[in-house]
Formats: sequence, C-alpha cells, structure tokens
Amino acid sequence: MRFRLSGLANDSIVDGPGLRLAVFMQGCPHGCPGCHNPQTHDPQGGREADTAEVFALLDKNPLLDGLTLSGGEPLAQPEAAARMAGYAREKGLNVWCYTGSTWEALIRENDPAKQTLLALVDVLVDGPFVQAEKSLELSWRGSRNQRLIDVPRSLAAGSVVLWEPPVR
Repeated sequence: MRFRLSGLANDSIVDGPGLRLAVFMQGCPHGCPGCHNPQTHDPQGGREADTAEVFALLDKNPLLDGLTLSGGEPLAQPEAAARMAGYAREKGLNVWCYTGSTWEALIRENDPAKQTLLALVDVLVDGPFVQAEKSLELSWRGSRNQRLIDVPRSLAAGSVVLWEPPVR
C-alpha cells in the first residue's frame, strides 16, 4: 500500500521502549508551534513509499522490540499505518503511535479506518505538542499535556487507562 513517508529510523531508542523501527509519516494538520518535526507537516512533502518497504525493514532486524508510527500525523494515513501496525503485531512486536489528536477526539470521531488502527496499537501518545508544557524530563513525549495511553486496556474500559512501564 502506498503512503507519504518523511523518513525512517531503523534503530531508534527514543520513540518508545527498546529498539524500534520508527516510521515518520508525512503530513500533519496540527502544525504545533515548536514541533520537532516541522518538515513532516506538508502533506505533499517527503516521498511516496510502500508499506512493503517497512515490512522488509521489520523482517531484516531480529533485534527490534517494536514499531513506532510517528510523523507527521499517522492518523492522517490510517489505512497504511494500520497495515504496518498489523504486520508488526504478526511478528510479535509492540506498536506505539504518536498523534496530535486526543484520545477523546479520536473516539468521538469514530472513523472506521482510525478505529482499525487504534485496535492494533499498544500505546498511543496523544495530544498536541504544547511549547509552554515542554519538558526534557519526560520519557517518550515532548510536553506534559501528552499522555501515554494503554490502548487495549482503554478500549476495554471505555475510558483512558495510562500506560505504565513494566516493572523489571
């Protein structure tokens, strides 16, 4: 499946726990001031790619712990994002997804393609980046308003359940 891609990080350790393949999707309607990836905002920017390219990278690296969908806004291309998430899950990898939308807005929107993607995500980092809430002390998010949401537990509970890292 074709989609707009900004870039890839084959061995990210900052986009979720463990070693990850981070897919930076192109296009973002939020345009958050201070965004660390402003080059991803233009929906016509980046390059056209195919999900098969991502599948090949997932197959190539046996050390990966997970896939991270970032951007840009992955939920602006939910079908391609869901295809990549589904493939990663089939390989036993966890899936994280970043969005500038809030959980509540996504649930209210009730878009079938976005709901399909959410059902394949383990952790959703939600909310816009807010410059006034920026903190370098946070793990895996840029501003204090953003949440790490345990998607399977939240879907089951019908309300937000925050993700907690496993105790080692």
